[in-house]
Amino acid sequence: MFQNLDPLLHSQLRLAIISILVSVEVAEFAYLKEQTKASAGNISVQLEKLQEAGYIKIEKTFKGKYPLTKCTISKKGIKAFEEYVKVIQQYIKPK
Repeated sequence: MFQNLDPLLHSQLRLAIISILVSVEVAEFAYLKEQTKASAGNISVQLEKLQEAGYIKIEKTFKGKYPLTKCTISKKGIKAFEEYVKVIQQYIKPK
C-alpha cells in the first residue's frame, strides 16, 4: 500500500534545498538563495528545520569580514530524500 510522504520534505522550499544538496558536495547559503529564489529569512528557517532533523549539516565561518554559511546533506538526509522519491514513484506508478 502507499506510504506517507515525509512531511519535513513535503515543503516546497525544503524539498528544493535537499534536491540541490543531493546534487552538489557543498552549497553556500547565497547559492541556495539564488537557486530557490527564496528570501534569506525563509531559507534560514528551513535550513534550521533540516539541520534539527539531521538531514543537513551547516558550517558557519567567515570569508574575510563576511559570514559564510556552507551546507551539506547528511547520510540521513540522503536516505530521507531517496525514500521520499520512492514514495512519490509509488503514487505515480502504483504496483
